[in-house]
Formats: sequence, C-alpha cells, structure tokens
Amino acid sequence: MLCAALAGVGVSYCWRVFFYLDSRCPAWAVTAGCAAFGAGAVGAAALVRFCAKGFAARGALCIALCGLLFVFGDPPLQPPDESTHYLRTWSVSRGHFDFDAARAYPTDVAALVTAFPGAWVNAHTSVGIGTDPITGAERGYDTAGYALKQYGDDAPIEGIAAAFGEYCALRDAGTAPKVTEPLSFLVLPFLPGAAGMALARLFGLGALGCLYAGRIGNLLAYAALCFAALKSAQRCRPLLLAFMLLPLSLYMAASLSYDATLLGGYYLLLALLTRREWTPRAALLYAAVCVYVNIGKPYLNLLWAVLPLLTLGRQQPAAVRRRLLAAGATLAAALAVTAFVEWYGDPVLSPFCRNYPAFIPRQGGETVDGGAQLAFILHNPLRYVAAALGTLYENDGFIGRLGVFGALDLPVPLLSLTGPLALAAGALLSAGEGQALGRRRTAGLGVFGAVYAAGAMTAMYITYTPVGMVRITGLQARYFLPAFLALGFGAAALAARGLRPRLAPQRAEALALPLFGGYAALGAVLLFQHYFVGPFYTIPV
Repeated sequence: MLCAALAGVGVSYCWRVFFYLDSRCPAWAVTAGCAAFGAGAVGAAALVRFCAKGFAARGALCIALCGLLFVFGDPPLQPPDESTHYLRTWSVSRGHFDFDAARAYPTDVAALVTAFPGAWVNAHTSVGIGTDPITGAERGYDTAGYALKQYGDDAPIEGIAAAFGEYCALRDAGTAPKVTEPLSFLVLPFLPGAAGMALARLFGLGALGCLYAGRIGNLLAYAALCFAALKSAQRCRPLLLAFMLLPLSLYMAASLSYDATLLGGYYLLLALLTRREWTPRAALLYAAVCVYVNIGKPYLNLLWAVLPLLTLGRQQPAAVRRRLLAAGATLAAALAVTAFVEWYGDPVLSPFCRNYPAFIPRQGGETVDGGAQLAFILHNPLRYVAAALGTLYENDGFIGRLGVFGALDLPVPLLSLTGPLALAAGALLSAGEGQALGRRRTAGLGVFGAVYAAGAMTAMYITYTPVGMVRITGLQARYFLPAFLALGFGAAALAARGLRPRLAPQRAEALALPLFGGYAALGAVLLFQHYFVGPFYTIPV
C-alpha cells in the first residue's frame, strides 16, 4: 500500500510539472487523489486475489473493477454514438418500447446533450495560422487529437472539464435547446443500461447520474457475459481475458453503446468453440447468443450461425449431426428475429413508429446510395479491393488503432503501440501444454476471421461510403475485435508448435490476471489523463 501511494505521488508530480495541473487544481488535492488511487488499486487487486474463487470469477471481477475506471474516467457522451444511445436508453428506462420522433426529453437531459456534444475533441478542434513565440514567424496550427488547449503561453488551459459547469448552468436555468428522440429502433440491447437508469432514478439522480448508472448496467452485463465465456472455455482462456480486458473493449463495455453486450456475446461465442465436445447445452447457449447478436447488428452476424461448421475438428458422427442441426436452427432463428426487428423498427410498416419520415437517408446524405455502391463493387471488383487494402494500410490494419477512443478523435499513442503486444502476450500464454486449438479448428476460425473482417469493411462501404470513393469511411478498430480474436487462436497454435512452451495452464492464468488487469487500469488512467490533464496544445497568438 505504501509503495502504491508513493507511486501515486510520483504520478501527481509528473502531472503537475509537465501538464501544469496546479493551475487547475490544488496541489494537495492532486497528490492526495493520486496516492488514494494507487492504494485503491492495491485494494482492488487484493479483492480479486482473495475474494473470488476460480479463474472465471476472478476474471469477471477484474473486468468489473477495471471497467468502473472507464465508467467515470471517460467524459459523458464521448464514446461512438453515445448521445443517441443515451437518449434511447433513457426512453427504454421510462417504459417506452415504441419510437416517436416528436417525443421530447426533460430539461436536464437536454442540458447534458447540449453541454457534451459527441466527438467533443473534433468539435473543438482549432485550425489556423499564428505567430511563433520564439521566431516571430507565422506558422500553422492544428489541435486535432488534443482534448485540451490554451491560447498563448500564459492563458488558462481549456478542456472538457468546463462542460460540467455548462451542464449545471443549463440545467438550472432551463435554457437548453429542446431534444427529441433520435433515429434508433432497438429495445433489447438497451435493457441493461435502462435497468441502471431506472434504479438511479429511484434514488433521485438526474440526467448525469443516470448516465453513469446506465454505463454501470452495461458494464455488469458485459462482465456477466465474460464470466460465462471464461467458464465455458476449455482452451486459450488467457487470450480471451486479454481481449476482454483490452482498453478498447472496456471502453465500449463501460459506455451506453449496445456494443457492450455485443462484444461480450462475441467473446462468449468464440469461447464456446474452444470446447473439446459440443454438448446440447453448449449448442443451445451458442444459438441463443447468436440470435441476440443478430438483433443488435443483423446480416453480418449471420456468419456466426455457420461458424460451428467451420470448427468441427475431429468429432463423433453424433456431435457432427448436432452441429449441423444447431447451425440450421440458429440460422433460421436469426433470420426470423432479423425480419421481426426490421419490421418492428420500420418507420412505414411498424405501428410502433410515429412521426418519422417515410425515407430515412443514410449517414453521409445523398452521396451514399447502397444500391448504387453495390452495383459499383460488382462492376469494379478490383477497384473495391484496392480501396479496402488502401484503407487497411492507412489505418495500420486497425490492429495499430487499438488506442483511438471517442468517435475516432482522441488517440492515445502508447495504447496503440502496446495493444498488439498485449494481445500477443495473451496468445503466448495460451500456447502451453495442450491449450492451443487443433489445426482444423484453427483453420476454420482463421477463415471466419478473414471473412468477418472483409464483411465488416464491405458493409461500411455499401452503407456509409459515397459511391466509388477510394477509401472506406466509418471503420473503427472495435469492428475487428472478433476477427482479431479468431485470428489470435491461430497465433496461439503457431506459438505452441514453433516454441513448444511448457507453461502449465494454471500458471498461465495466474500470470494473465495481473498482466492484463494492470494494462486495463493503465488504459483507464491514460484515457482520463488525455481528456482532463494533458498533453495540451498551445496555440500561438
């Protein structure tokens, strides 16, 4: 505890010296807060170590504790589309399972949405020409990627922290612009967050308190799915934990995005495929989760229904028949629920939709036309392949973008550099003493990972990219996490065959918890630092 407190004092010193934090917060408060956080981290580690029994329980508790850091360390409404998801979750928490574009929200909700616009960093980016303070020459500046900035060396540092005061002022004055329901036509994926909001409302909390309570609801649902995944998995559990505790995974899990439960569902599906035998119970659980992920994101997730057929390995005929029946039933159920969800949220056909226009354009306006884009791909397949490869090249294959947060507007370079190393460590820890998957199963997962990644890119090209554009817009690293995990099983198998490590599974799991838990905590601290502490961009004036 003493060492952790001293480490916190060291962090406080760095923040105060390098980021001028004393000008925004008293030195004693910064030092005491960092020292308390360090001691609290040791207490959390002790809680995981002594109060939870078994790898799955300890992993889930570690996920929940690290996720809480992201819940409160991330400013309101900054994860992708969280403004829309917040409003939809609020409606569901009030018992509104229909959709009405004219339905208005309370004043404090409108104040929160106004004070914290999505993609806050991009919304407050400054670009122009200023005077160099040393040479006196004119030079350009661009604050993109910086959450904090100041005008001149002696000016106060501006940042998102001031938005909390703006929220309180708008709420108290009641002058926030009117906010109505967004274009969002889902119910089930928002239930965990809605439960948290409803509970917070019982205790008299307002819009901001309900936001944090909703995030906690999503986080607990994610932790529960991860617990089921770690409990069900029979191989490669350290690799699964590495993905579950990846800062980008926890960032989405600790938000109001329905990606929280989607990611947990993906990890559970892949964990079930590591089992040596495909039991009826495992098949039923796989089918239920597969149907759920198709509610959140239809069509592309139909690939999960046929994945068990690609990972048969050496099975008895009865097990093969069970997989065939399970795949057929899962595909039929997923198609049925997809059709129902499409009808339920159709602004023209559904009786649950009111006051929406008959035609809702895609994001990107008139330049986006799915039919025309699909025809372009079919007529120019090599051109599309070039656009896809160019997009991968520009974004480091997205494996190098694991430290980009917000709506692609807040990069944390250290996490982008170390994210692939953390996942590689998970693969290495899953390579010992019979933990890696066999060749057939690994090959099937590799094919699935490649097809899933290509499908995600093609879907974004058709639905969000202007016709014929030379790159794919809207892609984010989180879309590729299931594909990366599927390919990670192959990396573990290669390491097992090439290195032949003797690491026992129990030892590997014991190493994985502090390694990936510590990395997750580091990611939360760095996220908080980049939003509230520094670095900041000084604009020459």
